Amino acid sequence: MKKTLVLMPTFNEISTLEHSVQQLISINPQLDVLVIDDNSPDGTGYLADQLAKEDARVHVLHRSEKSGLGRAYIAGFHWGIAQGYELLVQMDADGSHRPEDLPALLAKAPEAELVIGSRWIPGGEVKNWPKSRQLISRLGNWYAAAALDSEIKDMTAGFRIYRTELMRRLDLNSIEAQGYGFQVEMTYQTQRLGSKVIEVPIQFIERENGVSKMTFDIVIEAFLLCTKWGILRLIRR
Repeated sequence: MKKTLVLMPTFNEISTLEHSVQQLISINPQLDVLVIDDNSPDGTGYLADQLAKEDARVHVLHRSEKSGLGRAYIAGFHWGIAQGYELLVQMDADGSHRPEDLPALLAKAPEAELVIGSRWIPGGEVKNWPKSRQLISRLGNWYAAAALDSEIKDMTAGFRIYRTELMRRLDLNSIEAQGYGFQVEMTYQTQRLGSKVIEVPIQFIERENGVSKMTFDIVIEAFLLCTKWGILRLIRR
């Protein structure tokens, strides 16, 4: 199996981090974990350090401030590339991404440079979301795919695997989106390079503890950036 690193960005995840990391490693003992903490005031960073002391497979990257999901992941990508990992996995630390779904994604990694754990393809499922939020997610993904001429059904999915060879071809420092639009932008840039993307159905479970990081500003950022990228795509034709 290729050398694999799971990236878990955190900000105030002290109620979920330990369980998420321990469950992930118990089901997937062959991989390593990097907790990327944005100076959480609730002590998440300290907890991550304790987990790292107890298990050599756990690593911690401390950042000085909260500067967005995109910046956190990019810092993690650079760390993983420097350490020689071949596959970089994105997972939430709040338990919404199930560790038992990861083997199915890893099985597809030899076939594509980006594997997406998808909620909105046949076999995918979302639990504990109201119908209104499901509708917003479906509409957002439809708009992003239409604007960017993509056939991907879950452009905003946060559970995914990248090959590091793809990361070396992407200009990570040019990525604009900071919130969940980051997932859309990374998918779009991957497809612009002509790289293969595969979707694998997963079961997404809404977090039971902590507070969602989704805000109105993040939704607006993603909408405006998708519109901008769509216009630029048409101009380039």
